Amino acid sequence: MKIHEYQAKEILRSFGVAVPNGRVAATPEEAGAIAQELGGRAVVKAQVHAGGRGKAGGVRVVSGPDEAAEFARGLLGGNLVTAQTGPQGVPVNTVLVEEPVDIAQELYLSVTVDGAAKAPVIIASAAGGMEIEEIAEHSPEKITQVHIDPLIGYQPFIGRRVAAALGLDAAQGRAFGALLGGLIRAFSEKDLSMIEINPLVVTGEGALLAADGKINTDENAHFRHRDLLDLRDAEQEDPLERVANERGVQYVKLDGDVGCMVNGAGLAMATMDVISQVGHAPANFLDVGGGGSEEQVAEAFKIIVSDPDVKKVLINVFGGILRCDVVANGIVSAYREVDVKAPIIVRMTGTNADEGAEILNSSGILVAVAADLNDAAAKVAEIG
Repeated sequence: MKIHEYQAKEILRSFGVAVPNGRVAATPEEAGAIAQELGGRAVVKAQVHAGGRGKAGGVRVVSGPDEAAEFARGLLGGNLVTAQTGPQGVPVNTVLVEEPVDIAQELYLSVTVDGAAKAPVIIASAAGGMEIEEIAEHSPEKITQVHIDPLIGYQPFIGRRVAAALGLDAAQGRAFGALLGGLIRAFSEKDLSMIEINPLVVTGEGALLAADGKINTDENAHFRHRDLLDLRDAEQEDPLERVANERGVQYVKLDGDVGCMVNGAGLAMATMDVISQVGHAPANFLDVGGGGSEEQVAEAFKIIVSDPDVKKVLINVFGGILRCDVVANGIVSAYREVDVKAPIIVRMTGTNADEGAEILNSSGILVAVAADLNDAAAKVAEIG
């Protein structure tokens, strides 16, 4: 789960990471008052779950309270469109007003999980302020990666090693080691999936300051961290993803035209692969899980067909705990409640597959039942 910059900075501050002074505002008047408290000159930042805010006009250095209020007025209540949001943008309901930072150097620093290494990894670069993807593509030698052994955890020598790679002097290296230690403690104690500071600023006085901050939480650990769950801003999420979450199913929006409903992550990947092999691309995938009910299947079907980008639907189910007849009844029930324009292809195997196929074939709804996955892929290519 993503959280806002101001929320991330509150967490970082609680673990000893220095951040600029500032507060969040929900109205232009509040933004102006905060700028006044900070001495007039300030930085106003739109609070959205997307990068590229500066390039999209969502960040400005203002010279006084009136300019802060006016800039906030132009942001609040509207949508900010960045390279990461798509043309619809995301709503701006708050702005962060902070003191300006005296920037001598910009660094990049993040902590995330390396799935291949099965360990946390520190990613750092002296080329801060840029998209890390651009650095990785054009100047990979500028990126340092250091893994943390889960058995021994963070040790001071790791901080010294990363500080040396960033070209920091001895005094800065000691401060950096403490800051990195705070990041690792936050990452571990809060069960986070990512912390990113870009840029980590070296000020004119040589101090280190997190000028920006992004945090992703691990939703699987929210039962241990109810305080993090309270930070969720549902308005920043894709509307269909939000509905799916409320219905207890997993939905991910993609860029293609074939809606995918499956029961299992591995099956989802195989389904998307066969769609790609026949020259199409998935518009989404929706995982009803191994133990979904007829009602969940029906809700999942409604979510998929309500996506305007979906031109065809492929339902690929391996019956186990979730029986194929339950899936079929859910599809038929939902089909009769909504206006379905996209062709439906269904491949079912496993528990009660024959019963499920019979339910679909005798239902009177327009659905093509595939014999196997290859047949389903062929029907995706042929139908519609």
